[in-house]
Amino acid sequence: MKYTQGQYIVVEKKALAKDIFSIKILCPEVAQVAVPGQFVHILPQGSTLRRPISICEIDKENGTLRIVFIVKGEGTKKISEINEGTLIDMLAPLGHGFTVNESYKNVVLVGGGIGTPPMLPLAQIYGEKATVISGFRSADAVILQDDFKNTGAQTILCTDDGTTGIKGFVTQPLEEILAKGGVDAVMTCGPTPMLKNIAAVCEKYNVYCEVSLEERMGCGIGACLVCACKTKKDGQEHHAHVCKNGPVFDAKEVIW
Repeated sequence: MKYTQGQYIVVEKKALAKDIFSIKILCPEVAQVAVPGQFVHILPQGSTLRRPISICEIDKENGTLRIVFIVKGEGTKKISEINEGTLIDMLAPLGHGFTVNESYKNVVLVGGGIGTPPMLPLAQIYGEKATVISGFRSADAVILQDDFKNTGAQTILCTDDGTTGIKGFVTQPLEEILAKGGVDAVMTCGPTPMLKNIAAVCEKYNVYCEVSLEERMGCGIGACLVCACKTKKDGQEHHAHVCKNGPVFDAKEVIW
């Protein structure tokens, strides 16, 4: 796994919704090797513990990465206070990303809440071959829909309370799409219950599925045991690390 640690310049910062921020970072050597589904590990000012944040956009031409995150605690609050033109301490790119297969003709990308940003790099690769299903609690939490539309992908929006888009869970439109057939793969990131349900729907229709798991992390490189999870392969149970072996796994290998 090739990664670097350094101080990088923040070239853009935006607020997307309540407590949700977008930061673009100039890091040419990282952008060149990063792939969809990987993450960065950022050290907030005054902290000793890094925070893992999924990569939302990879711009190899301009040498930038974009991250989109929600403020959940003191660490992410500190990161949200970083301003344009200042430096950010980052270890990146980390983890095992999504499979990118140019032969795929029809993929479905499913994001739930703050698990939506990792779907954008895939949508930018697959374009019109992709259908993006995004799920949020309510209209005021919706993010990145214009970004997805700009990729040429078909977009479907769901909210739990029906304040915008389809009222209900992302599994509803997903099952309708898979029932029609012709889908090569489903890739998804979001809360564990959502991932488990999506994996079950994909298994029902015999469609390949990759899931990006979210776990608390310490080191981010597999040296500690904080993000251990149970997986299975060839009938055998294994302990894997979300940071190193994931965060992306074949859904059939995850023990939910």
